Amino acid sequence: MGEVADSIDAALAAAFTRPVPVGPRARMRFLVRAEKGSTRAVAARLGISPRTVQRYLAGQIRTPTPRLAAALEREVRRSWQPRVRQRVIRRAAETGITVETRARFGFTAAPGSTDDPRLRRVTEALPAETARRLLASHQAGAAEGQLRDILAEGLGQAYFRDHGRRAHGLDVAITDIDYLDIEL
Repeated sequence: MGEVADSIDAALAAAFTRPVPVGPRARMRFLVRAEKGSTRAVAARLGISPRTVQRYLAGQIRTPTPRLAAALEREVRRSWQPRVRQRVIRRAAETGITVETRARFGFTAAPGSTDDPRLRRVTEALPAETARRLLASHQAGAAEGQLRDILAEGLGQAYFRDHGRRAHGLDVAITDIDYLDIEL
């Protein structure tokens, strides 16, 4: 994935009330339960055969390949505690989110001002509309570039344009993210 999607996933995982299953067998069991008993659907999600899923459930295979381990981790985190996840997303869409980042911001501004990208450390509360768009795009599986554009637009409005009070016509682009922390 990318920095923005990973940061949103980490923020959602912080809201979980129970720990995520740890072992590969427990993760397979959870995914089969989430898919209502369909090993074929789990196999399609993980990119493996249904027979391999059955072998993990029976305990015949204990150690997944690195690719399968990453896929298991990703799919279990996507499906874990869906009601808790939806409640956190709904609350963030109503109240907004806080973003702390150190990134390189570039600008398209009026003639006579510098538009060279600069590394800045920004901590800003983004409005509910931006949070709603960002989280909805993330839930829909948007690409990292689209998530960055939404984040840059929100930071541009809240931080650089001060909610419309200055720097009218300034377009902001995030070109490089050093770190990103999103709090829902």
